[in-house]
Amino acid sequence: MTETETSSTPLTIGVVKETKPDERRVALVPKLVERLTGRGLRVVVEPGAGAAAQLSDELFTDAGATVGDAWNADVVLKVAPPTAGEIERLSRGTVLIGFLAPLTNVDEVAALKQAGIRAFAVESIPRISRAQAMDALSSQANVAGYRAVLLAAQRLPKFFPMLTTAAGTVPPAKALVLGAGVAGLQALATAKRLGAQPTGYDVRPEVAEQVRSVGAQWLDLGIEAVGEGGYARELTEEERAEQQRRLTEAITEFDVVITTALVPGRKAPTLVTAEAVRGMRPGSVVVDMAGESGGNCELTEPGTDVVAHDVTICSPLNLPAEMPVHASELYARNLTELLELMVDSEGRLALDFSDEIVAGACVAGADEEVN
Repeated sequence: MTETETSSTPLTIGVVKETKPDERRVALVPKLVERLTGRGLRVVVEPGAGAAAQLSDELFTDAGATVGDAWNADVVLKVAPPTAGEIERLSRGTVLIGFLAPLTNVDEVAALKQAGIRAFAVESIPRISRAQAMDALSSQANVAGYRAVLLAAQRLPKFFPMLTTAAGTVPPAKALVLGAGVAGLQALATAKRLGAQPTGYDVRPEVAEQVRSVGAQWLDLGIEAVGEGGYARELTEEERAEQQRRLTEAITEFDVVITTALVPGRKAPTLVTAEAVRGMRPGSVVVDMAGESGGNCELTEPGTDVVAHDVTICSPLNLPAEMPVHASELYARNLTELLELMVDSEGRLALDFSDEIVAGACVAGADEEVN
């Protein structure tokens, strides 16, 4: 569909309270409520929606929002994918924007289509320069990469930085980050700030300079897997076997290993084998950021910490939610930028499906009529 579709009345934007366990983020923050109401939009916030992110209902009302039933809004903003019960609360023709995991939550997307919901997944926004301000994957990956290093530092029974004291000199911890995307680069930069010696590895050789630009060393294993859209392609069986053999040798030299490798819509590749963990020094730490997709470590138990061969393996499932204040601010900016692309100068819905951002993000309801 290439034509522009325009509604006849100003929009109501609904900000709902997240129900997923341990989800503390909120899809909009007060400072951006002011930005939207300034364009003639009405914002309705479900009671307590921002409480876990230290944002009271009063802060939202002071910014111009109304506290009430946000599920009946024209556009509903969420963080986590909606449950079956939440989908039932949406009216046909409603625009839903949030993390929808369309490649894995197939049944939920089908339910949205069946319900006549116009659903836009932030994961599906094209990774083009014009959409950078809308890139929620990157904004949340920055938070996750930072938080992963703090988790590693907390679990490691050693100092991260080099310390020179009257009792002697303590060498800095050595940290290896597997995957040099947004999360990986943030992890490397944070490890450097904390005084560790960071090293980065990725199967895409062109990111070596980015790794070095944040003050880290580059681990060259001689295996490349350049994919499309900024992601790495999945390795062949032969490449994966050789990669694991070389990584197993390299990993034993590090105190901390942080893994960030993902292949969209597929199980995360195994990079840290049981053999590699067995070869690590006692007290070492692995932080597996790919737990929701099966994990990059063979011994990972998603959502929990395990100790194997005296090595602690952590697999947090939602690191951005552990920093809900700034994670919510960043996410809200992403959604606001996307919203402003969908709204005309008079505050009316204007979905132009000839725009590659709008068309790319839409995972359900592109053929629904606007009321």
